[in-house]
Amino acid sequence: MSIHVKSKLNYKKKYLQVALNNTLADAIQIISVLPPSDRIIIEAGTPFIKHYGVNGIRQIVSLWAEKVDDPYIVADLKTMDRAETEVGMAAEAGASAVIALGHAPIETLDSFIDECERRGLDSMIDMMNVEYPLGVLSQLRKPPVVVVLHRGVDEEKFNREKMIPLHEIRRIKGRYNIMISIAGGDTIREVQSSVFNDADIVVIWKQVYSGVDTTLEIINDFLDEVK
Repeated sequence: MSIHVKSKLNYKKKYLQVALNNTLADAIQIISVLPPSDRIIIEAGTPFIKHYGVNGIRQIVSLWAEKVDDPYIVADLKTMDRAETEVGMAAEAGASAVIALGHAPIETLDSFIDECERRGLDSMIDMMNVEYPLGVLSQLRKPPVVVVLHRGVDEEKFNREKMIPLHEIRRIKGRYNIMISIAGGDTIREVQSSVFNDADIVVIWKQVYSGVDTTLEIINDFLDEVK
């Protein structure tokens, strides 16, 4: 039986998630040229948060709020422990969603999902390097709002054979009516493949750092594919 999970996101829409992983100056430039679309999700990436802390999340929320009425910001904390504390930090900074790692203890993931729900945030679990995502999901008291299927940057760089696990999308959706995010593919072709395989969210980051003068064109091209 399919299990449905409530979300701030619209299950009938496809979303493009722009990950901001570098400097605040870069984030300001990129956000300044993004079109004000409700299908764009902004991510405060892990390197960005480690550099700027929760104040960096606040600044990204404020910047995107200048362009859209209801800014949706993902805080990629990669939570492994102390879920209540970390979710609380993200909530107080104005985040809309938080990411935990699928390799975290099940107790942490249960706490993470509960605290996100209590705080009104969307829970996202990143399954990077998790061989059987369904094995993790089946142990949880309740599923997260979003499962992230992720090929890491180092994996892509040093292991050309490593593929994004798109085959897991239909396996997960066959049991859970939850959203699937695909991270680690940054080309139009990879975005097309993700959407074709029924992904709900596609994450990009490298392309938007190729040059601010071309960012708007790149984003519009990606939005045309994520329909």
